[in-house]
Amino acid sequence: MSYQEKPWLKSYMIGPFKLKHSMEPYPEMNVYKFLEDTVEKYADNIAIVYADEEMTYKDLKLKVDKLASALLDLGVEKGDPVATVFPSCPEFIIADYAAMKIGAIHVPLSILHKADDLLYEINESDAKIVLCSYRRLERINEIKPETDLNIVIYAPTKLFPDYKYPEMESIGRENYFLLDNLLEKYDPHTEIVEINAKEDIALLPFTGGTTGLPKGTMLTHYNLTSNVIQTIHWMMDPLKSGVIGKGATTICVPVFHMYGHWAIHASISWALKMFLMDPRDIPKIIDVINEKRPFMVFAVPTHYTYFSKMDLKKGQIFYYSAAAALPPDLAQQFEKKSGVPMGEGYGATETSGGATVNISALSKVTGFMKEVKRGVGVPLPDTEVKIVDPPTGEVLPIGSRGELWVKGPQVMKGYWPEPGKGLKEDGWLPMGDIVEMDKDGYFKVVDRIKDMINVSGNKVYSRVIDDILHEHEAVDIAGVVGIPDPERPGSERVKAFIKLRDQYKGKISEEDFIDYLKDKVKPYAVPKYVEFRDELPLTMVMKLYKKELREEEIARMRKEGLIE
Repeated sequence: MSYQEKPWLKSYMIGPFKLKHSMEPYPEMNVYKFLEDTVEKYADNIAIVYADEEMTYKDLKLKVDKLASALLDLGVEKGDPVATVFPSCPEFIIADYAAMKIGAIHVPLSILHKADDLLYEINESDAKIVLCSYRRLERINEIKPETDLNIVIYAPTKLFPDYKYPEMESIGRENYFLLDNLLEKYDPHTEIVEINAKEDIALLPFTGGTTGLPKGTMLTHYNLTSNVIQTIHWMMDPLKSGVIGKGATTICVPVFHMYGHWAIHASISWALKMFLMDPRDIPKIIDVINEKRPFMVFAVPTHYTYFSKMDLKKGQIFYYSAAAALPPDLAQQFEKKSGVPMGEGYGATETSGGATVNISALSKVTGFMKEVKRGVGVPLPDTEVKIVDPPTGEVLPIGSRGELWVKGPQVMKGYWPEPGKGLKEDGWLPMGDIVEMDKDGYFKVVDRIKDMINVSGNKVYSRVIDDILHEHEAVDIAGVVGIPDPERPGSERVKAFIKLRDQYKGKISEEDFIDYLKDKVKPYAVPKYVEFRDELPLTMVMKLYKKELREEEIARMRKEGLIE
């Protein structure tokens, strides 16, 4: 059996329903058409609920079309980068679809970015216009003299924890515009901009900031629309008659992150009501789930850790986890709480969000599978995969652990500004993850290559130890990193960082965890050190920020003279 034979195709089932082996041909269209098509049939449906305010699809399209006119009048042309700095709010979606409608390139920047990060990504993208939250004007003004920015459009946005609009001062500076004033001034844009869906870039998100200098990822209209069709449209096909124009999604991840951005496009494509949530406001998210009973919840493992401790009502809701490793023990714990199995997806910014999806949870919900298969699932339709030996690039036999490479309609055009940059011959994308595949074609991520620890030549898969630590009843959040071994240059030692559950603080020791792991992992994989912390650093999608922990340790060791 080989990867070319696609053994996962036999697992393309949702209970008794066979899923299509292919979704080809994928339409060559502007992402904006998702919104246009939805408004034709579901104009009066609620599109967005944010901080208890609602907006219909008709109103959303009207604002998008007006902003498109404004951008054109301000000099934005097809192929121009348009940067945004917004939290998860309606203004992000309005800017997103307005830019794409006129063939511009949306450059979504993190609301959490410091001045240096904004400066780098704005300059790298060549953006000359930025739309931002009023609260980010000060930061934009700080870096503006060092950029080519000449137009700033700003909007007040409600933010956690009080969800109140900021008090705004009048801004009389040239080429600064209040978004509402532009929407009031301009008529809707009605012309169609001709695009080449496979070649024209729709989105330029930056990725890799946790592992090096961020890289602009060139995603075409074809990449983005294909990935929505490969994911939601494919796996939910047997349920679509009861979902399209009727269901709702709760988006708990930042929309400027690829996962959240994908969730928006997926929701709009099927006329779903979107509850946009602040990722930090766990009580409000729980209230929305309990009261509104959405069809799907898009969240990350850290959310599910918190949800497991809350008063969550059971119900037929599809809970979906992505963007970080989902520990099996957490999945089981949450499933007991929610009463339904969890789905898990896997991908990257470079794959427009998705590469694989675990559909076994849907089979369990429908009663046609006894147990959920853990892991990131099966490759999406029309996605080719292979497992290779990282040093040589040679394809490994099925059953081997190696780096996952993928190819498909969702794979990026390349890293900005060079088409093909970051891709191998024939368009293969190395994912940077060590994986293994079972006989049913289900994949499991063993570790990030960058997170693998080298102990005297022995490979230690940090994620394996992370999962074992999460099985311990005292652990809230945990992870291991490799730190330099002062006695063996070129080798590393394993160090574990653990945030304890409150009830176990002071009742369990670091040595207890070392003993716990001794009979579960090989001797060289047992942590040399364990450190308890009240808080652990998290990335913007709330996964453990191992790079920061590793850098802290190296800085400490240098300061103490343990390493040079």
